[in-house]
Amino acid sequence: MTNETSDAIPLPTAEDHPAVKMPRGDKPTGNDAVALLTSDHDKAKQLFREYDRVARLGDVQLKNDLALQICLELTVHTQIEEELFYPAVRSETGDETMVRDAIQEHAEVKELIAHIQGMAADDQDMDDTVAMLRRAIEHHVEEEERDMFPQARRSDVDLGRLREQLADRKEQLEHDMGASPLRRGSHEAVGERSAIGQADS
Repeated sequence: MTNETSDAIPLPTAEDHPAVKMPRGDKPTGNDAVALLTSDHDKAKQLFREYDRVARLGDVQLKNDLALQICLELTVHTQIEEELFYPAVRSETGDETMVRDAIQEHAEVKELIAHIQGMAADDQDMDDTVAMLRRAIEHHVEEEERDMFPQARRSDVDLGRLREQLADRKEQLEHDMGASPLRRGSHEAVGERSAIGQADS
């Protein structure tokens, strides 16, 4: 019989993580950690849709800007999940397999992010690589929102306090990574470039 205990991820206890042990009846759901992470998911979906729209217009530089923005948003999101959300959920639910699977999916996402960040703006493989990243994220998001998030809300994790921790860490990471939205809304930027092109023609 194979001994797999050496590969097991140690389960943190309630004492290891401060965002635990809140009575279920007192737990808010509208503005908690799950809501924050779901909002991140929605933003990523929106950025992927915008990337597809800009790709059809053929604006190579703006498309590259969007690809890098997607990578940055996902880098911050995966890090706050791994540092704060996953340990709290694993501690309270005891579902080590669910968390390990999520971390493995993050590893695939990180590889694709690194590949995109190393590509030239006019790389012919950019669209295909972003599409691969989108599929990986869609699969990951579906599993989290279907399985992990409901379990978190049924557990004793203090999701209100955890939201504050996630928001603080997210702000810190965005500052450290120089995160900022595109200087101009992509719709406006594309419209302006199109107008300039028409004026020059």
